[in-house]
Amino acid sequence: QVQLVESGGGLVQAGASLRLSCAASGYTSRNYGMAWFRQAPGKEREFVAAVGWPGSTTYYADSVKGRFTISRDNAKNTLYLQMNSLKPEDTAVYYCAARSGPFASTTNNYQYFGQGTQVTVSS
Repeated sequence: QVQLVESGGGLVQAGASLRLSCAASGYTSRNYGMAWFRQAPGKEREFVAAVGWPGSTTYYADSVKGRFTISRDNAKNTLYLQMNSLKPEDTAVYYCAARSGPFASTTNNYQYFGQGTQVTVSS
């Protein structure tokens, strides 16, 4: 049974940094694309960043490009999202996602999602 468990969220001030982690279990991450999505209150879930196997190919939403970095540690089956220069508009629940095959940027292409971790950025 595939499980994705996010951690690292919290309450920070604008300009601060946070590092999210997603521990995957129940499968080997080989050939799996992985991504981060986020959902703010009253809004649809949106794409943040994705990384392919084994980790050299990445893709970012324009809103986070240059501030966020996605990476993966395949030996630990863990996905990361380093978030710098956080803004109040980054406030959302952040979800880790995995799919068999290349990464994608739409939610309906991912078979597995974690339960989410809350990130709140105050101004």
